[in-house]
Amino acid sequence: MKKTQLVFVPAPGFGHLVSAVQLAKMVLERNDSFLITMLAINNPFYGGISKNTESLASIHTEIRFVEIPDTIPTPPPEALAVSPASAFTSYINDHKTLVKDTIVNLVMAHNPAPIASVVVDMFCTVFIDVAKELGVPSHVFFTSDAAFLAMTLYLSDREDKGEPKFSPTDPDYIIPCYSNPVPYRVMPVLHTDVEYEALANHGREFKDSNGIIVNTFSEAESHAVSALLARDDIPPIFNVGPLIDHKGKSLSGSDAVKRDEILKWLDDQPEKSVVFLCFGSGGGFDEAQLKEIAIGLERSGHRFLWSVRLKPSRGKLQASFFDNYGEILPQGFLERTKNIGMLCGWAPQVEILAHKAVGAFVSHCGWNSTLEALWYAVPIITWPLYAEQHMNAFQLVKDLGLAVELTLDFRRDCPTDFVKAEVITKAVKTVMEHGGELRNKAKETSEMAKKAVMEGGSSYVAFGNLIDQWLGCKP
Repeated sequence: MKKTQLVFVPAPGFGHLVSAVQLAKMVLERNDSFLITMLAINNPFYGGISKNTESLASIHTEIRFVEIPDTIPTPPPEALAVSPASAFTSYINDHKTLVKDTIVNLVMAHNPAPIASVVVDMFCTVFIDVAKELGVPSHVFFTSDAAFLAMTLYLSDREDKGEPKFSPTDPDYIIPCYSNPVPYRVMPVLHTDVEYEALANHGREFKDSNGIIVNTFSEAESHAVSALLARDDIPPIFNVGPLIDHKGKSLSGSDAVKRDEILKWLDDQPEKSVVFLCFGSGGGFDEAQLKEIAIGLERSGHRFLWSVRLKPSRGKLQASFFDNYGEILPQGFLERTKNIGMLCGWAPQVEILAHKAVGAFVSHCGWNSTLEALWYAVPIITWPLYAEQHMNAFQLVKDLGLAVELTLDFRRDCPTDFVKAEVITKAVKTVMEHGGELRNKAKETSEMAKKAVMEGGSSYVAFGNLIDQWLGCKP
């Protein structure tokens, strides 16, 4: 069969890279005539990306990984502190020439097969112009939810009409992609003009692509998907999710030992008895908040598995692990909870959520984590921390009824909001002791997710349409 190339340019964050790899794997499973190259941009905010790229390349030998030269200066810590989205976008935009040269010299020159598309991450829209300059199509891979996609498009509409930016004194907003009025406080990613404008610009540039691939399934976000379908000024939307790496990364040495210890501990717990707390690669807390979490968990009386991290250091986005728990957590906590709790650093999240012992998930509401919880029918307790996570949490709690609110609020004047122990205790007890209806809703959504990716399901069909477009079978 004649070969066709795809070039993926994921954003330089591990979650974005993993989602792109999962999408590429699914493409090859459906049609092995594609040659796929994954361009990896270094991520200084997370301590580099080479280790992650090497690990993924060793597992997914069917995908060619190419690292972009690491020659672009890192934005200063103060820029990252003031506007993470803008600093991140500027850093990526500075790679435009490097990415173009890499495609020309290491993809086109490497293989004469035509490029069906340059598939760019939602934060890498500058490379849509690169594709145009090279005379090839481009597609956006939107690694978050359909509601946030519709929101970015809505922001670009507001900017183009000259409408004012959001303000804390405004009444709740009526936004087409949400079925409930949206309060200003759950949109911290839009609280500064520079971040608002950065996201609006991405939304504007999405329209210049040949299609938008979304890691969601239509049944979960029917309201947001309908809002997108109602538009006639955007390229085709392909809802192809959930894209989940059920196998996880290859482990060896101490990481494999830790994984086995965690799963063995879960094996010894009753069914649906464990609250799992994990907040993503950037989800860490200061010592005072860690102590408060410990108090809240202990008072709840429920079993717990807690991935403990300290908040990122200045100029970084990745939270740090530590193992001297006894020096930070309340005196006697480890001894008092030794029979009902387990603390860990890194956690094999997908395997944990798949385990029958897990009954609730306290989550930052990153979209990958959300999809994993929905797939395995684990009720979510929302604790959003940054980026669009507050908006994800709002949709899960208010629009979809798939989560319980621990906290949704975010005050720009106090970006490290302190959550008290009693709030944590209440949320945990609500789900673990009175969460029958929520658990049933989670089970229904899990079944819908699995049907969506089966042959004939909505995501399966959308994936087929996407491949047909790449192969020129449909316009």
